[in-house]
Amino acid sequence: MLLSQLAVAAAFVAISNAAPAPLAHALHEKRDAPATDWVKGARVEGDAILPMRIGLTQTNLDKGYDYLMEVSDPDSDKYGQYWSMEEVHNAFAPPKETVRMVREWLTVSGIHGSRVIQSDNYGWLAFNATAVEAERLLNTEYHEHEHKHSASVRVGCDEYHIPKHIQEHIDYITPGIKLTPVVKRSVKVKRESSLSSKPAGRVSTPAGSDDLQSISPSAMNLPPDIRGCGLNITPPCIKALYQIPNATLKSPGNSLGLYEQGSYFNKQDLDSFYAEYAPYVPQGTYPVPQLIDGANYSVSLNSSFNSGEANIDIDMAYSLIYPQTVTLYQTDDQIYEPEEVATTNLFNTFLDALDGSYCNYTAFGETGDDPAIDPVCGFLSNLSSFGRTMKSGEVVGIGYITFAEKFRPQFYISQANEISQIYPDPAPGGYKGQRQCGVYKPTNVISASYGQAEADLPIKYSKRQCNEFMKLGLQGHSILVASGDYGVSSFPGDKEANGCLGPDGLIFSPQYPSNCPYITSVGATMLYAHQTVYTPESVMHVNLSGTAQNFTTAGGFSNYYGQPAYQKAAVAKYFAEANLSYPYYSEFSVNVNKTKGIYNRIGRGYPDVAANGAMFRAQTGGTDFHFYGSSLASPLFASVLTLINEERFKAGKGPVGFVNPTLYKNPEVLNDITNGTNVGCGTQGFHTARGWDPATGLGTPNYPDMLQLFMSLP
Repeated sequence: MLLSQLAVAAAFVAISNAAPAPLAHALHEKRDAPATDWVKGARVEGDAILPMRIGLTQTNLDKGYDYLMEVSDPDSDKYGQYWSMEEVHNAFAPPKETVRMVREWLTVSGIHGSRVIQSDNYGWLAFNATAVEAERLLNTEYHEHEHKHSASVRVGCDEYHIPKHIQEHIDYITPGIKLTPVVKRSVKVKRESSLSSKPAGRVSTPAGSDDLQSISPSAMNLPPDIRGCGLNITPPCIKALYQIPNATLKSPGNSLGLYEQGSYFNKQDLDSFYAEYAPYVPQGTYPVPQLIDGANYSVSLNSSFNSGEANIDIDMAYSLIYPQTVTLYQTDDQIYEPEEVATTNLFNTFLDALDGSYCNYTAFGETGDDPAIDPVCGFLSNLSSFGRTMKSGEVVGIGYITFAEKFRPQFYISQANEISQIYPDPAPGGYKGQRQCGVYKPTNVISASYGQAEADLPIKYSKRQCNEFMKLGLQGHSILVASGDYGVSSFPGDKEANGCLGPDGLIFSPQYPSNCPYITSVGATMLYAHQTVYTPESVMHVNLSGTAQNFTTAGGFSNYYGQPAYQKAAVAKYFAEANLSYPYYSEFSVNVNKTKGIYNRIGRGYPDVAANGAMFRAQTGGTDFHFYGSSLASPLFASVLTLINEERFKAGKGPVGFVNPTLYKNPEVLNDITNGTNVGCGTQGFHTARGWDPATGLGTPNYPDMLQLFMSLP
């Protein structure tokens, strides 16, 4: 590989232009304050080679919301007239003039055209440059930055400049000012309490026998299978709570999609659940595999990856929609996956697999997967290397990234992110195929029981993904996510010990991706022990001990996104009637070290809806547990939408698509929750109220009313 370094150096000399003509530059991006987690170090050596990426400004992103409302608002003449993927790509592609002008700038500046490649959807330009070239191009200086608490080293600048006449055509350039901090999040939140000390492979005694003495007298006259729902939530309880009928339909192409990351299901656990709680689901009923970038399908009973999340998602879905199928979107090989779930990375490889252009397109300053957060995925293997075309599948990251031997392999590809991965993955057990882009058609409804603090991700990274959810909505897909499980905070230890923001840990910490206005955020509710399925539910709030003493459904207001028009009236009503006494701020990207408020009064409110998320009986590792959390609520609500789609397809109609505008205009089809609060950050959080509230949204599903509403729409 040392020989390839010399070849690259020769290629540089051969095709470098003469001294470039000077251009009038203007400041494009500047870091507002020094990165708190990073120490600025030595200047990058001049002959080190940087993989440069220029994000071209896309068209019509400002119209994305309006486009989505045209096909999602029940009062629109275009309701249900969803776009094709090609129409979506064409609508947001950057204009040809943008591409031409940026290319001309590069050529004039000494970057030969043969060194520059462009993505299929015209969203970005990429080329390799020495540090000297890059610094001259952007009128900046690149330095190494060492992380205070790890061995990570990244490359960046304090500010950079580009010609004034092309500023409107360029969104973002990397390497640049962004130094994404290393942030750990909980891999597995403790949502379960063991119901049995029996050996693995046996389940605990179901409600109705040992628990009979604890059942409320008001429940004794109910059918046996729903008598103990205040103590044990099972599929019959859920169906009774929300008047969900037994499923009978199986329309082609209406499988329910489940996103899984880091947690894998076990076949024996699923079969045990079916046998005990959903006997109408045949043994051996497992999800349709749509495995992404070398992901495993299932794991052994005692595997550490059998953590329960995947099991309960599949249990919930099949128990409500069978005979319809469940599609499993499991992401990444087990070399990259364990690191992925321990850091701030969600959804990108998943979105890659659904939409090929997402692998490379640029939006909000982010181009394709972020090398500081996502798997590298052979980034440079797709580039023209100084006039030489790379062979398909050739890994070229080690030999010519830099001439300085002190630098680690792949240093400037991954910006020294120790978890970045290249596919094909040469490590033993790694995925040997190419990164999967656009290989799967999205299901009509997709549920994801994963999330993290909004502040854990850069705003541009977050907005780029949110933008993709908008595009999926345009195509008629419903995306549902769990709102979170720590009330108005994040998980303990995220930013502050209590999971809150600010120097004193008092500022509420909104959750991602629930903050995105283009998804449906689902909060969690519960029945108390003395209640039945015919009594109103409350906010899910339980003491699971340890760091989960205040385990409660998440909700609040985003610091990144404003309130979408479809929810403004509902949020205004809440503020008018809730009589909140907390100090607040009304700004985005707030400086949490200076603000006097503790939540953003103008932010996107979440959750949108809710469903039961407590005392769910399921098996993991052969043992029967109670499970808790919004992780249960999201696949439950997604199952309801899947069943409604079945009826719409039977009637010759299309899928329900993005449901938020319809539900906010028709809140009466949901069961309003008016008891409870989602505590956190040393406060009582947000109390429920009549109508929408930032604890349970608009409420839980009333299946007959929801069905009638959506069947009335075209």
